Amino acid sequence: TNKCISATMLTKTDKINSFDPNNLAGEDSNLFGLPFTAEESEIIILPVPWEVTVSYATGTAKGPEAILEASKQVDLFDFDCPNAWKAGIHLLPQNEELLETSAELRDRAERHIHTLQQNTEVENDALDSINKACSDMVAFVQQECGYWLDRKRIVGLLGGDHSTPLGFIQALAERNESFGILQFDAHCDLRDAYEGFRYSHASVMYNALKLPQVSRLVQVGIRDYCEQEFELIRNSNGRVIAFFDEALCNGRYEGRTWKEQCDEIVNTLPDKVYVSFDIDGLNPSLCPNTGTPVAGGLEFAQAVYLLRTVVKSGRTIIGFDLNEVAPGEDEWDANVGARLLFKLAVFAGLSNGVIGK
Repeated sequence: TNKCISATMLTKTDKINSFDPNNLAGEDSNLFGLPFTAEESEIIILPVPWEVTVSYATGTAKGPEAILEASKQVDLFDFDCPNAWKAGIHLLPQNEELLETSAELRDRAERHIHTLQQNTEVENDALDSINKACSDMVAFVQQECGYWLDRKRIVGLLGGDHSTPLGFIQALAERNESFGILQFDAHCDLRDAYEGFRYSHASVMYNALKLPQVSRLVQVGIRDYCEQEFELIRNSNGRVIAFFDEALCNGRYEGRTWKEQCDEIVNTLPDKVYVSFDIDGLNPSLCPNTGTPVAGGLEFAQAVYLLRTVVKSGRTIIGFDLNEVAPGEDEWDANVGARLLFKLAVFAGLSNGVIGK
């Protein structure tokens, strides 16, 4: 007797009545050990195992698979909504062709980065092929997310590196007149075609800002950025607001509470919010194998509190992503990632009224 229901003819109500969330997850069960199909689930998670343009360590392409396995250790009783699991959270099948293409092109990208470091002549054909493949990945994500958005599902994306959600943001821009992005990150990701890669993980928010529907970008936990990015923020006329990690820490050292700071952050957001969560926004003790860890960052409970504040404010989370989780040699990074993914799904569900009824 475990959490997995093998019968295929059961209705969703039958599955809810038959499912024991206190028992072990079956080995072949879906995300968090849940028994629901995609059609039965209110929340759909798209895995995108892609890391072509990462500029330091690799491994994020293995994040979705590792998180799937780690998720089966997550207890389903949630403080914010004890019965959240009943809404259904379903991880779609991983596109193995994407994973294979990512691995192949990653080798070519590494050679390109090496030529830049050595100040030798860049192979434009290789760079063009990488940019074309990344563009195809963005289009794939846009189409897949759009399919489920049109079926009135809440969609989350599970990367892969931080370039992966751009197509999702584009799909949301096609279906929403205006929305904001709340970005948890150690980095601004505001570089223009970093290292020549138009769809670099370090350029995702630069590219997102090309969409007029993105009315504001609010960044939290930023602590590693270049002068060009800082100037872009300063000259954005308030369209980009960065809550730098150092400033947040200094404020708390001088007596401000995290609640006061979260209220200030949330007050800068519009009514509709897309949450983009790069795991390196957290303290690197929680994600030691992520591609570009940076000292400092948020604790897990701080990040959850900020997300809870967004929901309590009455704002709607119209979508979310979690990226840059690299499993390493043990399951710690995936363990943290799985728990964060669950909280993201719960808060998105609460803000849309599909759970907690």
